[in-house]
Amino acid sequence: MADAPDALRYLDPASVAQLGNMELRARLIVEGFITGLHRSPYHGFSVEFAEHRPYNPGDELRHVDWKVYAKTDRYYIKRYQEETNLRHYVVLDTSPSMHYQGQGAVSKLAYGAYLSAALHNLMLKQRDATGLIAFDESVHTMRRPKATPGYLRPLLVELDRIALSDATGTRTSAASALDEVAERISRRSLVVVITDLFENVAQHEDLLRALRHLRHRRHEVIVFHVLEGETERRFRFPDRPMLFRDVETGEEITLQPAQLRDHYEEAVTHFSDTFRRRCLEHDIDFVELDTNEPYDTALKAYLDKRKRLV
Repeated sequence: MADAPDALRYLDPASVAQLGNMELRARLIVEGFITGLHRSPYHGFSVEFAEHRPYNPGDELRHVDWKVYAKTDRYYIKRYQEETNLRHYVVLDTSPSMHYQGQGAVSKLAYGAYLSAALHNLMLKQRDATGLIAFDESVHTMRRPKATPGYLRPLLVELDRIALSDATGTRTSAASALDEVAERISRRSLVVVITDLFENVAQHEDLLRALRHLRHRRHEVIVFHVLEGETERRFRFPDRPMLFRDVETGEEITLQPAQLRDHYEEAVTHFSDTFRRRCLEHDIDFVELDTNEPYDTALKAYLDKRKRLV
């Protein structure tokens, strides 16, 4: 464990972006987060010891505390604060709009990849099975959940490849991709969706329906809505004529940002509030993330959700 000040700074996306590999990024984000929790109510990061109980016939010998036996000549089993295993999928949007960086330290895609890596690390520390799904127009990456520590490396290699990939002309089709995810996940799982929700406005109902499809299949769902706050939420571009291009359709428009800023921010706020309300109606957690902000908001939301399920 790095010391507290050093570990905590790795919750900062700018600091994370300077690290050399995905494994180091994932580890330090999680270590910084755990350091910041102090005496938290969250348990199970390393399946932490809680108490002893007497040995009963049929208990696994690997759980016997042999140090206690040496002192007392009695068999005791070590009990843990977290003994419930879950299955998780991190579902990452890799469409062209996710490559946007704006004034953030990293692009939305890199932010999502680093967050995914930290979540996989955190899940495996809790002995949960974790898997990865990535999509644009359709699902293009699917790694089934496993709970073995050695599974972390292939997941991080995949995420590193995704984070370094170039944007293509492929459009987002989150609704159809999430429908596909719902059909392909057979066992009840916690599904963590990381996306900027950059769908055509006409497709928002389809996207909500696809999220309901996941709930209909009895999956628990968290949606992390990732945007670059300064420009995508508050439209704080320089006050001069600017050309804006849709990275997925190629459509262009020239405008003076100041003339649109108030209306734009109001529209984004209305969309987020409406989407959150519609999600909550179906017990779907909706969390807004800013690529300028630390990762702890997302990690706390995940742990809150997990705590309600065990």
